[in-house]
Amino acid sequence: MTTPWGLADFDAHEDVHFFADEKCGLKAIIAIHSTHLGPAAGGCRFWHYAKDEEALVDALRLSRGMSYKNAMAGLPLGGGKGVILADEERHKTPDMLHAFGKAVEQLGGRYITAEDVGMSVPDMIEVARATRFVAGLPAEGKDVGGDPGPHTSLGVFLGIKAAVKHALGKDSLSGLHIALQGAGSVATGVALHACAEGARLSIADVDQAKAEKLADATGGEPVPADEILGVEADVLSPCALGAILNQETIAGLKVPVVAGGANNQLATPQDGERLHARGILYAPDYVINAGGIINVCTEYLDDGDATLVRQRIEGITARLEQIWDESKASGRDPAAVADAMAQKLIGRA
Repeated sequence: MTTPWGLADFDAHEDVHFFADEKCGLKAIIAIHSTHLGPAAGGCRFWHYAKDEEALVDALRLSRGMSYKNAMAGLPLGGGKGVILADEERHKTPDMLHAFGKAVEQLGGRYITAEDVGMSVPDMIEVARATRFVAGLPAEGKDVGGDPGPHTSLGVFLGIKAAVKHALGKDSLSGLHIALQGAGSVATGVALHACAEGARLSIADVDQAKAEKLADATGGEPVPADEILGVEADVLSPCALGAILNQETIAGLKVPVVAGGANNQLATPQDGERLHARGILYAPDYVINAGGIINVCTEYLDDGDATLVRQRIEGITARLEQIWDESKASGRDPAAVADAMAQKLIGRA
C-alpha cells in the first residue's frame, strides 16, 4: 500500500496505523489527524474500495474532517477515523469486528471509534468486546447513546433551515424543493424532517429501490442517481459519499443552496471557491453534520443528557451563521472561512 506522506491529503497527521489479521480477514486503517483538543474521535467506515490507496486517502480526509468537526462543535476531542477495507461481497464477521476492537485498544485511548457508513449499533457492541474506547453503544437506561444517525439528521435539517433563511429569506421549508442525494440513515432522517415541514423532495440513491422506498414514505419523487446533481431545486442536500462537488458538477448545479450531511463534499479546496463564485450558499459539511459526534461525545464523556445534546445540536445553526457572516465580510468562500476557524482551534493556524 502507498505510504501516506506523498499523498496530497496527508496533512501532518499525527499517526496512521495499518492493521491486518489474515485469520479473520481484517484489513483496516486508523488515521489520527490531531489530538490537540483531546483523544481523536471519529467513526469507523466499512467500505469496499477498488484500490487500497483509495481507502488510505479516505482515512486521511475523513480524520482531518473529524478534527475540524469536533473543534467547530466545541467538543474536547481531536480527530481520527477508522476504515475497514471490505471485500466486494462486503463480508463482515464478529471475529473481524472483534479484531478491529483489539486494534483500537492497542492505541491506548488515542482513538475513540463509533459508527460510520457500513457500521451499526450491533457492530459497535461486537467491537466493544475488545476495547473500552468505543461509543455509539445502546443507551441502557441512559438517555444518550445508540445510533448517532438521527442526531446527524437533526443537525443537517436545522442547518438546511438556517441556509434557506440566510439565502432565500424564508423561515420554513414549506413549499420548497429539496434535491436529496442518498437514502441511507442520515438522508432518511433529513427527508422525514423536511417532509413534515412541507418540503417537496426529489430523492436519488445508487440503490434505486431505497430511493423509491424513501420517496414513497415522504411523497417525494425518485430520481436516477446520475441526474440528482442537475435537478432544479431550492436546496441540494448531499447525504451520501464525498467528493461529489467538483468543477464539472458545480457548473451544472441549478440550486441556490448546498447543505447536506455527507463528509468531504468538496473534491478540492478550489471547489468551495467555485460554489461561491456562482453565488451558491454552501454549508461546510463538517459543521452542519456534527450532530452525531455531539451525541457520541456526550455519551462517551457522560457529561450530559438528551436535553444538552439537543442544545448542542441547535448550536450548529449559530456556527453556520458566523461562517456565512465572515464570508460576506471578507469575500472568502464559506469553506475557506470554516477551515481557517477550525485550524486556529486545533493550533494549526
